[in-house]
Amino acid sequence: MDVSLFDYALPEERVALRPASPRDSARMLVVREDGSLAHARVRDLPDFLHNGDMLVANDSKVIPARLRARKVVPDGTGPMIELLLHKRTAPDRFLALVRPARKLRVHDELLFDHFRGVVLSKHFGEVEVMFDIKGAALDAAITRLGEMPLPPYIAKRRPADARDVQDYQTVFAARQGSSAAPTAGLHFTPELLARLRDAGMAREEVTLHVGPGTFLPVNATDTADHRMHSEWIHLDPETAERINACRARGGRIVAVGTTALRTLETAADADGNVHSCQGETNLFITPGYRFKTVDVLLTNFHLPRSTLFMLVAAFAGLDTMKCAYQAAIAENYRFYSYGDASLLLRPRE
Repeated sequence: MDVSLFDYALPEERVALRPASPRDSARMLVVREDGSLAHARVRDLPDFLHNGDMLVANDSKVIPARLRARKVVPDGTGPMIELLLHKRTAPDRFLALVRPARKLRVHDELLFDHFRGVVLSKHFGEVEVMFDIKGAALDAAITRLGEMPLPPYIAKRRPADARDVQDYQTVFAARQGSSAAPTAGLHFTPELLARLRDAGMAREEVTLHVGPGTFLPVNATDTADHRMHSEWIHLDPETAERINACRARGGRIVAVGTTALRTLETAADADGNVHSCQGETNLFITPGYRFKTVDVLLTNFHLPRSTLFMLVAAFAGLDTMKCAYQAAIAENYRFYSYGDASLLLRPRE
């Protein structure tokens, strides 16, 4: 498909720089099966779900993945380098996006406060760095020195600060590994989760470690030519069994975010049964995709021409989502990672 079909114009002031407070007070645009719209709040979510439905959320935890180091040169005047860690490859190694990339070569050394790293490989703007500490010691050093990796459209307007340490982490966060938040989960509070439980909705968690590729534009002119980035996923056998049992009882599967949806759809067979899995997924969902497992999707508003806008267009219909986004802009909804939410009820086939 022509990538320009997924374009839309967004006024810059619609980009949220801080989340709603409390989190579940964020607005929620409901897109029904027939394409009609309703305006609500995330705290109203129980009103749109059924007893017996199951929420599936992503439990990945964001690491403070943005690090700064000085390139080691004999006279001590090496340039400052910024790294965005995005995938661990060994206890002492990470893949990272780097800038300015032209300043680094293979075998260059980097000084990070009291520890060092060496560049093992470089491919365009990505490097693999081996550190001289590993495991828990490296984790502690990253936590101490790193910054929360705010998306580019926020970072260009303000720096990360102490509030983001809490704000850019979901209530589900448990497994360290993401360099970007699974943002649909940012809307949940313990109080909302309790109300959903009391209303008869089950909850399960899967893992997809979100990489910075989620913010990369689709530079191809046709979706068929786009190379999707891969991300690590995990779904255990017991979770798969409970999801399948919910579907067998007639309950709907409600994905909390596109990351949970992509994990479930990767793990599902042609009949919609979910199987345990662990490894990489590069599932790229565009209109025409046949969804096998997920019935309802709670998600944020996504960038134009992005793979995530293509996904929601596949889920609810391209024309429907274009109309929904225009309505959200007209009604002053807040967009992107810290913005408001949409609840998409998949049209019946």
